[in-house]
Amino acid sequence: MANSGIGYFDRRGEYFRTPDEASISDLSGLLGRIGEGDSLAPGIAAMLLERRIEIEEIFADHDKMTTLQEEASNDGDVIPLKQHK
Repeated sequence: MANSGIGYFDRRGEYFRTPDEASISDLSGLLGRIGEGDSLAPGIAAMLLERRIEIEEIFADHDKMTTLQEEASNDGDVIPLKQHK
């Protein structure tokens, strides 16, 4: 008897059983081959998905800083740089 189910596909059209597996495949493909021997990309991709909220916060902060920098340079203001030690 035939069965049906739900599947997920990455951007290359490869089938996966879970959304996480499909997304990790896409992220891994985006990262490309990392490291020697077995690629580290799948592990890094899994970590990126796992830490998604923190990563999105970092990018949101980056976007705010970039906008402030662009606005300041358009106004002729100088943005002081702080160095972290």
